[in-house]
Amino acid sequence: MRSPLLDTPGAVAANAPDESVAAHYGDPYAEQRALARGEAVVDRSNREVVRISGPDRLKWLNDLSSQKLDALAPGEPAQTLFLDPQGRVEHHLVLVDDGEAVWGHVEPGAAGPLVAFLEKMRFMLRVEVADVTARYAVLSGLRGGPAGQAEPRADLPPGTVVLGDDALLPRDALAGHLGARLAGLWAYEALRIEAHVPRLGFETDHKTIPHEVGWIGAAVHLSKGCYRGQETVARVHNLGHPPRRLVFLHLDGSVDTLPPHGAPVKLAGDLDGDEVGFVGSSARHHELGPIALGLVKRTVPTDATLLAGGVAAAQTVIVPPDAGRNVTIDPALRRRLR
Repeated sequence: MRSPLLDTPGAVAANAPDESVAAHYGDPYAEQRALARGEAVVDRSNREVVRISGPDRLKWLNDLSSQKLDALAPGEPAQTLFLDPQGRVEHHLVLVDDGEAVWGHVEPGAAGPLVAFLEKMRFMLRVEVADVTARYAVLSGLRGGPAGQAEPRADLPPGTVVLGDDALLPRDALAGHLGARLAGLWAYEALRIEAHVPRLGFETDHKTIPHEVGWIGAAVHLSKGCYRGQETVARVHNLGHPPRRLVFLHLDGSVDTLPPHGAPVKLAGDLDGDEVGFVGSSARHHELGPIALGLVKRTVPTDATLLAGGVAAAQTVIVPPDAGRNVTIDPALRRRLR
């Protein structure tokens, strides 16, 4: 659904899967600085919106997903994951409950599959699930972007649902964009990478488990009841380590190009060697220069210089190699649990 804000003078469309919103409006670095100060908003209306109503909604979602939601207070933003039976991430939902319904947003193209899954899991419970993307759009930057701490904006149109830094506003109000300055998705992504926040489908693939990208805590509650995929989460957390880990990459600023999503990560000096990971997202930051997030094998030394799509990169640890394994266990028992 093409955003009307792409008709703003100077707007340049982003790349897939974000091509229906603007990458920037003519001055990416100024937009970034304005967003970080809480003086701009970002059109993320390519994300899709779901609404879940009914008196059983919170307990039902609590039983199906990774976060503890059965006692979620109205207005409190949260994140949760839907995992497959092997504990691999299928959906990442940013959500809030307004006292009558749960509202959430997901990646472009993900609402349909998520709604279909939830419909199959309704059974006799009092819940209703709807894809409301045609009626609601995601606007971000209310608090200064990812990990921002600015005072939230108050000039929101009637009918808006607030989820922390994000707002779900009636889609027909998007063209007015609240009278605020616009920042493009490039600005948002640069601040997201700086904040070490993973994005589903970029820092993840079909094998990703929550420990690998740091979603433990943010989107996974470790002491709640059972849910699909919970056995893998518990096993890794208590008995082992995830096979890969998320890293922040400081890219060589003398290179003109950014490594694209999926570009191979190798050890520097070993161009002919095996890949040790892949690039998730990359951006040019207004202060840090070129930066990226990558997913690498746990065994990659934390002080190793890497090549991200051929670009030299120093790494900062986000998920440590010893993530998980929070108890000491007899080796014989460990073998039986594998």
